[in-house]
Amino acid sequence: METASTRTARPLVNARTAAVWAVLHRELEQHEGRELTVLDVGGGTGGFAVPLALAGHAVTVVDASPDALAALTRRAADAGVAARVRAVQGDGDALAGLVEPGSVDLILCHAVLEVVDQPADVVAAVVAALRPGGAVSVLVASRAAAVLGRAVNGHLRSALALVNDADGHAGARDTLRRRYDAETAEALLRSAGLEVEQTHGVRVLADLLPAAVVEEDPQALLDLELVLSSRPPFRDIASQLHLFARRPRS
Repeated sequence: METASTRTARPLVNARTAAVWAVLHRELEQHEGRELTVLDVGGGTGGFAVPLALAGHAVTVVDASPDALAALTRRAADAGVAARVRAVQGDGDALAGLVEPGSVDLILCHAVLEVVDQPADVVAAVVAALRPGGAVSVLVASRAAAVLGRAVNGHLRSALALVNDADGHAGARDTLRRRYDAETAEALLRSAGLEVEQTHGVRVLADLLPAAVVEEDPQALLDLELVLSSRPPFRDIASQLHLFARRPRS
C-alpha cells in the first residue's frame, strides 16, 4: 500500500487557494511518512479532501448536502482514492456523534462558520474531535473585503450596513450570517482553547482583477497572492481569512 511518504501528488494550486495549501503543505511535511487522520467539515465535493487522500491520508468529509457527498464519492473514485475518503452526512456542531473524540490529526473547517447558527458550538465540536497537538485550518469570509466590494460597485448603503452590523451582515438579502476580521476570528478560536499560529488572507487580488489580467500571467498572480497573504493591510482586505490553529498538548 502506498503511504504518505510514497505519494507526492499535489493539487493544482491556483491563486484562489495557494495561501491555504501553502500552510497545509508545511503541516503535512512535519508528518512525512505518517498517514494522518483528517476531517473536513463542510468539505462538500472534495476540493481539499481528494488531494489530501492522494497524498496518502485518510479523510472523512462531513457535510449536510447529500448531493455534494455523492459528487465527492464520484470524485474520489475517479482519482483512485475511494478507500481513503469517507463521506458522512451531518452538521458541524454534531461531530461528537460522528467522530471519535480526540482522534483527528487535522481538521478543515472552510466557509462554515459564516453560515451556521452557532459558530462557537462548531468550534467547540472541532476542538473536541482534535487529538492534543492536532491542528485546524479555518477559512472565513472577510468583512473588510465585503465592505470594499459593495462600495466600489456602488452599493453604498449595503456597505454601510456591513460596517455597522455587529456580525458583518448586510440585511435580509445577504446570504451569509456573519463575517470576520482577523481579531474576531482569532478570538473565536482562542475562546475554545485553540492556539492560533498563523493568519493569512486568501484571494487578496484574485477577485478584484479582470479575467484578462489573470489569464495573461497566472503565475505572477499566484506569486503575488502568496507574498501579500501574510502582510497587513493587504491580508485584511482579502476575500477570506485563513487561520491555522492547534489544540494544546496539555
